[in-house]
Amino acid sequence: MNQRFRITRSMQENPVEQSISLEECKDYFASQPDFSYSRELIIQGAESTMSIEGDFFMWKYADVEIPFRHYMGDVYVAISNEAVVPKMIEIATDLQADVVDG
Repeated sequence: MNQRFRITRSMQENPVEQSISLEECKDYFASQPDFSYSRELIIQGAESTMSIEGDFFMWKYADVEIPFRHYMGDVYVAISNEAVVPKMIEIATDLQADVVDG
């Protein structure tokens, strides 16, 4: 199972904005190469397909798409590939947020 991280401002004493808004994410990710927005994440297994509704910013890396999910003022990502770590740190820095386990 992949380790999950949260990009959040909740750890900061005096953040500009306490939460990361969906609109802020839409604006930010629209300006980033290799990202697209989706209201649904589709996961295909060997015997079934599952869909999850939400606000997903899909990062196209090599031949895979890696979801960054906006949920309740934070952005979540699972470390499914080692390339996710520097991208996650870059996003957190740009959003003036921290990365925490969770």
